[in-house]
Amino acid sequence: MSKSLTLEPITRLEDNRLLQGLGKFVDDITLERQSFGVVLRSPHAHAKIVDLDTAEASRLPGIIGILTAIDLIDENIGGIPSPVKIENRDGSVCRTPKRPVLANKLVRFAGDPVAFVVAETLNAALDGAEAIKIIYDELTPVTDIMTALETSSPRLHEEVPQNICIDWENGDIDKVQTHFANASKVVSLETTNNRVAPSPIEPRNCLGEYDPGLKQYTLHTPSQGVHRIRSLLATNLLNVPQNKLRVVTPDVGGGFGVKLWLYPEHVLVLLAARMYKRPVKWCATRGESFLSDHHGRDVLTRGEMALDRDGNILALRIDNVANIGAYPSYFGPFIPTAGGTRVVTGPYDIQDVHMRVRGVFTNSAPVDAYRGAGRPENAFLVQRLLDMAGRELGIEKSEIHRRNLVRSDDIPYTNALGQTYDTGDFGNNLEIALDAANWDNFETRKKNARAEGLLRGIGISCYVDPCGGNRDQYTQIQFAPDCTVQVSTGTQSTGQGHETVYTQITSQQFQLDASKIKIIQGDTNVIPTGQGSSGSRSMSIGGNALKLAAEQSIKKGKFVAGILLEADVKDIKYIDGAYEVKGTDHKLLFKDVLKASFQPDSVPIGHDLGLDSKVHYMYRDLTFPNGCHICEVEIDVETGRLFIVNYCAVDDFGVVVNPVIVDGQVHGAVTQGIGQALMEHSIFDQNTGQLLTGSFMDYALPRADDLVCFNLQKTETPCTTNQLGVKGCGESGCSVAPAAIVNAAVDALNEFGVQHIEMPVTSEKIWRLISRRGHKNSV
Repeated sequence: MSKSLTLEPITRLEDNRLLQGLGKFVDDITLERQSFGVVLRSPHAHAKIVDLDTAEASRLPGIIGILTAIDLIDENIGGIPSPVKIENRDGSVCRTPKRPVLANKLVRFAGDPVAFVVAETLNAALDGAEAIKIIYDELTPVTDIMTALETSSPRLHEEVPQNICIDWENGDIDKVQTHFANASKVVSLETTNNRVAPSPIEPRNCLGEYDPGLKQYTLHTPSQGVHRIRSLLATNLLNVPQNKLRVVTPDVGGGFGVKLWLYPEHVLVLLAARMYKRPVKWCATRGESFLSDHHGRDVLTRGEMALDRDGNILALRIDNVANIGAYPSYFGPFIPTAGGTRVVTGPYDIQDVHMRVRGVFTNSAPVDAYRGAGRPENAFLVQRLLDMAGRELGIEKSEIHRRNLVRSDDIPYTNALGQTYDTGDFGNNLEIALDAANWDNFETRKKNARAEGLLRGIGISCYVDPCGGNRDQYTQIQFAPDCTVQVSTGTQSTGQGHETVYTQITSQQFQLDASKIKIIQGDTNVIPTGQGSSGSRSMSIGGNALKLAAEQSIKKGKFVAGILLEADVKDIKYIDGAYEVKGTDHKLLFKDVLKASFQPDSVPIGHDLGLDSKVHYMYRDLTFPNGCHICEVEIDVETGRLFIVNYCAVDDFGVVVNPVIVDGQVHGAVTQGIGQALMEHSIFDQNTGQLLTGSFMDYALPRADDLVCFNLQKTETPCTTNQLGVKGCGESGCSVAPAAIVNAAVDALNEFGVQHIEMPVTSEKIWRLISRRGHKNSV
């Protein structure tokens, strides 16, 4: 492992281009004869389509065509599948009916696409959508997951009894029951991990074109990976070979999971482009994004923790009910089950766990992976249970964590669900965080705050976050005679800084100037295969694939260097960008060997001595970033307003290739965790199924004045399962921050008898809790 990877980070390369408005996004692309599409969406959450009449709309000026479900059937366009299959408790496979591209006889959520209008201008398309006449027969909607489970509730899909997509379990129930029977203390909590709308700065959009001569489709769309979208579209919807569909992703303004999936609009712009012989562009309004983007979280969790008299955790018993939404998305059944529960024990030495998870269909937008992808829900539950246990047992907050953390001497450590943490020092993370947060002087700060009419609380949250794993990635390095380099990779940046870190690795491996390196992503015509970016995998898989490809090129260079230096290849070594002959001072820089590889006079005729390389790398292991976050809050007793006054994060991300990139990932993930904890919540009306939070007037995101200057600390225990020694870093903040904040809020409200408060922890909720019990004289 090269020390230069950690000691010589480069500044972000993307920023100047993007901040000057020189980025290229899909909405910046305008093609010749381009037309515009508008999706007509259902105003009802659950209804039959009795009649759909497009005749009058089709005659309006500028209308090119209108697609309905009948047209899709005529074109043999099927439904969007959920290819991930999870096994139920009884051995059967989860029920995942395909999602119609356009609703045919039934709409299942407010925002379900019903028709697609294509016109010369956007305004003409909007007029056409408004002129379509539809008669609906409204049905009773169900948006509450527990109501959906009732046998008397309406079925969203006839083939799915009780609306249950999946009924899954893991762990040893008998061992867990024994622990609970023998426990000195049992604490329990029922809580809902609130539904959130991902809200990237760039809404979803796409541009489709079709070349009738080549019979070639091209889709331009902001995605988190072009190859998954191509595979699903070509194989399941368009029924064409994959080489007849090109998917291109330029710059992307944020993803967070929402841009991983195949959406109806991808299908519609391509089909319309072929049928109407015009490129078709569709861009979501922000209102459409709230309605139709796949949401995150929305899990009712019921958890119990068994402890002995000394506060040592014996077992966990968890029963979760997850909202799948109206249709199963790509990873929809996987996220709340096998995907999000692997390290439910976190950094604690817990002997046994049993989990049951039911995934339920409701009349709401589909739910899938959102930053953290199932882990935040369970991390929140366990952290809250541990905080409650400490209070009820009279054990100081930091001490109950200290007693239960896996000791460094026991690592590698295999948790109760079979996951092996290869490295980490969880106790050290806690102690560093306590010191950084000035934990010992908290009572003084609390007393001073009280004198000013403020309640002060502090909360701890520790985590282990399973990232990456069981995914392949492709990387190719191509050189030119002028020593410039093109690196093509199957990952996809959505703002993380791939251009920077991949350039850094390439530059330092070859000792070439960063300005000579170009990073290519997001084009199926250039990159034959790839898995995109999700689950904090880009460095652990994509970065290691790049390093392996660089090593291939360096190895090839030894043959050229041997010819030039008149030495046996076995006597050539590569150090800091130069080939040296062992035991001599003879050496050549990599760039000189590279130039020679393009000169036929320098190498024997007939020998393939080019230095280009490519790697298709499979990484089956997980990485286990871990850490401890401490949040301190103040609450205005008169208004219930909560202020974060200090936030300390200690994270172990293994080898930190670029600290600036890593800090940015922590800032973003913690901020999104703060958003969920304090303000974000997608709410549906229980009677009508209408989304009540369909704009930024109703759905609050964190602003700068909601945050503090984060105190970030890093510990580095290199991961042992990949060459770079890196661990994932992009999602951990979402998993750890909500519990740290809620634990702090409950601590501040302790004297009012508050044992728990549901997210989002709004000022109104706090004010009502305080008012219900009356102001204490001591406040």
